[in-house]
Amino acid sequence: MKIKTSLIVGVFTALLSQMSCSTKTPTDLTKTSFIPQPVSVTATGNSFKVKNSTVIYVQEKLQQTGQYLATEINEITGFSPDVRTIDKEPTRGIYLTLSDRDIELGEEGYELTIDKKQITITANNAGGCFYGIQTLLQTMPIKANSDELLEIPTGLIRDIPEYAYRGAMLDVVRHFFGVEDVKRYIDFLAAYKMNVLHFHLTDDQGWRIEIKSWPNLTTHGGSTQVGGGVGGYYTQEQYSDIVKYALERNITIIPEIDMPGHTNAALASYAELNCDGKATELYTGIEVGFSTLCTDKEITYQFIDDVIRELSALTPGPYIHIGGDESLVTKTEDYIPFINRLQEIVVSHGKKVIGWDEIANAKLVENATVQFWNHVKNATRGAEQGAKVIMSPASKAYLDMKYDSTTHLGLNWAGYVEVDIGYNWDLASFILGISKDNILGIEVPLWSETVTNINEIEYMVFPRLPGYAEIGWSAPEARNWDEYKLRLAKHGKRFHAMDIDYYRSALVPWE
Repeated sequence: MKIKTSLIVGVFTALLSQMSCSTKTPTDLTKTSFIPQPVSVTATGNSFKVKNSTVIYVQEKLQQTGQYLATEINEITGFSPDVRTIDKEPTRGIYLTLSDRDIELGEEGYELTIDKKQITITANNAGGCFYGIQTLLQTMPIKANSDELLEIPTGLIRDIPEYAYRGAMLDVVRHFFGVEDVKRYIDFLAAYKMNVLHFHLTDDQGWRIEIKSWPNLTTHGGSTQVGGGVGGYYTQEQYSDIVKYALERNITIIPEIDMPGHTNAALASYAELNCDGKATELYTGIEVGFSTLCTDKEITYQFIDDVIRELSALTPGPYIHIGGDESLVTKTEDYIPFINRLQEIVVSHGKKVIGWDEIANAKLVENATVQFWNHVKNATRGAEQGAKVIMSPASKAYLDMKYDSTTHLGLNWAGYVEVDIGYNWDLASFILGISKDNILGIEVPLWSETVTNINEIEYMVFPRLPGYAEIGWSAPEARNWDEYKLRLAKHGKRFHAMDIDYYRSALVPWE
């Protein structure tokens, strides 16, 4: 009996197809360019495939976290994974679970297990699960053309942050940025496991947060910005929306009301805050150190109490930042009692104090934190008083410093901060006498004298931000510039896919 050639070809093709489907695609989780570098990554050589039918299973307390992951997967693939609450471990899909049995993971650590049929993220709280999600997302492309591109290598990742405080600051005073721009900035921080946004809300050039008991602060004081352009401010409802958005991404908002200097916007809004009883003119320049609240007027402290009271009610996080820097025209004999009284007002509203390092010249209250930016003596003086220190040295960590002499944005008063300079330093060895035990963590400020829109924010932030995130998260012995720049180079594709206008440093072999 003759067999048709077409039938033979058909059978052969089917066999080849079966063989192809059953062949394991070689994968290696250790080849993924994670930033920050996890504590440990072990590969098991198989893969998990995200499909349209993939379900995200969560414990009851992790519904919001699970929905966040579902939204991110939808952005990548177009799929819309179901998020289902479950009280026992599933046998397949993605599973987010809380467990208090692994004390080593602490408050923010996680364990990510990727098997062929199931991905499990285990942590002691929702924050740890959120960070596990960020690591998982780095195994995926920013945008997939098909589910074939979402083949995730299997293995085990255990990860614990080095420091509890990993923050960035955004100055919305020199130039004002709208709510959507701030949310995009928050997304950048979340993607690299940073957990604080320090919100610089007041300064000489503008007042950006609505205070209902002192309305002229925004209607007049918030009306302009550097260069004389139209300013702006956040209503209390807008501020609350930003706070909520940040909390959903495990980020704490720390608002700053800078005092007693950097206060011209307030002084221009209310004459009674000036010692001579005369309102100043609005200011649109960038010089510093010329303004001060009148420290011996009782109305000044009523003003401060009202501002801190309203802001504290809007801010669920534990801190209020009181500024305290560059108050050059406030006499020392006035500055110290002012800071002492200001701290007590903050504490009376249930918040902890953070201030720039100059506040260490006063007597610090319990649980105060000093933010080191320029003066080593102030930082050590704060540590000697028992305060924690946030490390933000301008010469290493200021995002508004130029990359080099050709950079078209930024300033250079603290020097140039190329990507390697920003990465190659250690918090615990930067200041003699201040050890890891004294340090709360790292913060990288972005001042906006020259930065006017979100594209310019992106240019100054990237590609430096991932390196700062790694300084805060990964142990010093796990960090090496020559190895890190290769991982950073691979993130260039991610920046491009996210439409980030980043600086293509010649020091990084971009792909």
